[in-house]
Amino acid sequence: MTEATKNKTATEEGKLLLVNVPRKRWWKAPFKLFGFFVLCAATAGVMGYGFVYWKYADGLPDIPRVDEYRPPILTEVYTVDGVLAGEFYNERRKVVPYERIPKRLVQAFIAAEDADFFDHFGVDVIGTTRAAVKTALKKVSGKGKVQGGSTITQQTAKAVLISAEGYKESTAKTIKRKLREALLARRLESELTKEEILYLYLNNVYLGHHSYGVQSAAENYYRKDVKDLSLAEMALLAGLPQAPSNYSPFTAPEKAKKRRQYVLGQMKEKGMITQAEFDEASKAEVSVYAVEDVFHQFAPFFTEETRRDIVERYGNKVLLNDGLKVFTTMDSEKQRAAQEAVLWGLLAVDKRQGYRGPVQQLKTKAEQDKFVEKSKKVMGDAEIEPGRYYVGLVTAKSKDELVADVTIGNKVARLPALAMRWAREVNGERYYPNVLINTVKPLNIGDVVVVRAVKDKKSLTDDKEAWSDSLAEKVPEGVPLVRLEQEPEPQAAIVSIDPHRQYLSAMVGGYDFDANEFNRAFQACRQPGSSFKPIVYAGALELMGWTEGTVILDSPIVYDDPENQNRWKPANYDEGFKGEVLLKEALVNSMNIPAVKTFIELARFLGKKNEVIGIKAINDFAKKLGFSTPLNPDYSAALGSSCVYPIELVGVYATINRLGLKKPTYFVRKIEDRFGRMVEDHTSFDDPWASLQDRLAGGYARMFEPGEQVLSPETAYLVTDLMRGVVQGGTGAAAQRLGKPAAGKTGTTNDSFDAWFTAFTRDLVTSAWVGYDLNPHPLGRYETGGRAALPIWLAYMMKALDGRQQPEFAPPPQLPLIQKRIDKKSGKIATSYKNSMQLWFKKGTEPEDSEPERGGVDSSSFLQVP
Repeated sequence: MTEATKNKTATEEGKLLLVNVPRKRWWKAPFKLFGFFVLCAATAGVMGYGFVYWKYADGLPDIPRVDEYRPPILTEVYTVDGVLAGEFYNERRKVVPYERIPKRLVQAFIAAEDADFFDHFGVDVIGTTRAAVKTALKKVSGKGKVQGGSTITQQTAKAVLISAEGYKESTAKTIKRKLREALLARRLESELTKEEILYLYLNNVYLGHHSYGVQSAAENYYRKDVKDLSLAEMALLAGLPQAPSNYSPFTAPEKAKKRRQYVLGQMKEKGMITQAEFDEASKAEVSVYAVEDVFHQFAPFFTEETRRDIVERYGNKVLLNDGLKVFTTMDSEKQRAAQEAVLWGLLAVDKRQGYRGPVQQLKTKAEQDKFVEKSKKVMGDAEIEPGRYYVGLVTAKSKDELVADVTIGNKVARLPALAMRWAREVNGERYYPNVLINTVKPLNIGDVVVVRAVKDKKSLTDDKEAWSDSLAEKVPEGVPLVRLEQEPEPQAAIVSIDPHRQYLSAMVGGYDFDANEFNRAFQACRQPGSSFKPIVYAGALELMGWTEGTVILDSPIVYDDPENQNRWKPANYDEGFKGEVLLKEALVNSMNIPAVKTFIELARFLGKKNEVIGIKAINDFAKKLGFSTPLNPDYSAALGSSCVYPIELVGVYATINRLGLKKPTYFVRKIEDRFGRMVEDHTSFDDPWASLQDRLAGGYARMFEPGEQVLSPETAYLVTDLMRGVVQGGTGAAAQRLGKPAAGKTGTTNDSFDAWFTAFTRDLVTSAWVGYDLNPHPLGRYETGGRAALPIWLAYMMKALDGRQQPEFAPPPQLPLIQKRIDKKSGKIATSYKNSMQLWFKKGTEPEDSEPERGGVDSSSFLQVP
């Protein structure tokens, strides 16, 4: 190859090499730099996440398993016939399965709170970052607002944190709280399905007015089950989580409507509803119910006593958080009857005390005009409705003082003298019918008074003693009529037991629970007066072998107490003496001296002449029957001077009704936990409201609770017969208006501070008490148990036993009892019907023809009074 050829070849090879050398691309370096920064950022992110996790994940609560989800839920209290009587809770929540929550409601919440719920991984990074920055700026500069930026998952995580760490720590407006919430949200997303997260969220979310979860909100706002909500109602609820107070349909209905419209718009935009559905829901008015306060509206004394019992036995935390279902023994119809009877009876007793004056006296015309203007604003254009109570202003009186004008709002009602005949000056010493007034003179222009509207003049008074035909003729026609009322000052209680089922069927502890929660049925220890006498005679019949025909001398006695330097001289109510009387006659007429002499004889018998020991023995006898309070250590205990609780007194009478068999009285029939498992059960086998399963289980359990025979059946029947006589012709004769066989005893203490009537039919034992809490003065000289308490008992029993036949008190055929007609004077078997009475005797104790059976008291320790 020549030199020239070699050079040419080399030149060509060099060109080829130049062609094969790659060219540098301008974008490659920036790309590498960007990749480097991305890698650094990712590394920093991973390290940052690792640091955040290390720093804030410690102590995060475990992710709840859906099948072990146990949030705080409300405890419900029901009557025996299934009426809701009360609710107790820290958070009013009812957990509802996801399958029962309407799809539209789920969509509404997603549209309102988290439209990308099914697409994101649990955390709104941009929103959370923005919220964290603004929170930090707020802390540094003090300006701006603390913001939230939460998905549904994050809100659920927040609820889990609140449950585990408490509300204050878990709702703090801090970056730490937000980061912990985000970490927990990620864990929720990784361990639960979207549907499970929605289940937790919709049962946890707070929707205002005590509503936690959608079921509770549906009930509180609409009184519906969640599955029955309309689209408009769903949209309103879905708009509440952001600001329940601001969008409350109660306090801000317009804001609530706008928020609902936003939710509906979001649903339409996302294709969840059609235009037609949107238009229809948009037209719906915002109409919600006030939150029902069942506890105060229905039976607060009974329900509160149930609450106390559960707290005492299970603890307050269990009551408020564990979702118990408590089925009481309260019969809703009997309970209403009891409450109505107490109110009616107290108003009647209070009016017989006299008129205590107006609520307020407005002396100047300016004050009166101001009151009328306020009244007009309250009343508006409403008419005066018969049966309702009003506060009005006396604006005029007729010249003859037979009618007063009472202004109520923009209406004027007439108050005739007939409607306020009771309104005399307070004076308990005078007999009520003798001091009724015939004018409206006690009223003055400017008096602010409580009145009750009536439909006609026949309704102007319920008191037959106060009715006057002459005054009725002068009642104006064609105008609204009202009658004068006043807030009762005395108190009352009623306790009613089904003795055979052992159920506390009804109980009222006072006039107004909101004014005073003191439960006089369970907590007031009051002197029973003559209501205790059947216990004294039961002791004599049981322990000394006395009979209904035992003769007792009704004569004056004086008891000297040298130790206390007292002299006690008991007297009968009529202050007279009848000489020799039969034991039954003494109880039927509630004679005091025979009861005291019986007590003394019983004390000497039991104490073997040592009266102190004997009184202690009587105390033990009373405690055995069911009284927890001790007897006074003197003879006044015979007349009921020792206090007892109404619930215990009626319990002792129930024992007598069961022929001496003492058994507990239940006011909680059954308790179930949140899963429906039985916690306790006292169901009676014949309870018509209980399920067959409960009746069988309860009946079987009762086989192992036979009770205690504290009185022989024979003695218990004799005491029942004695009290049957009280109703048939004694101090309780007014109870015959019940129209059903009843046995019982009135009770009145000295100066009428306490008035009682305790009596029973075969199926219901009831005690009514009337008195003052602090005894500022007596009820009145003539306010005996038969006048003050018996009408309450009767009003209740007539409704409680309406349509239920009650058998007569016949002794069981197996009891060794015999009936004889006894002469009232001699105590011998009578030879004629004149001055005689039918008495029951234990076989072998009936009197012989020759001599009357005598029971007396050695009078050597008494001063003889001529």
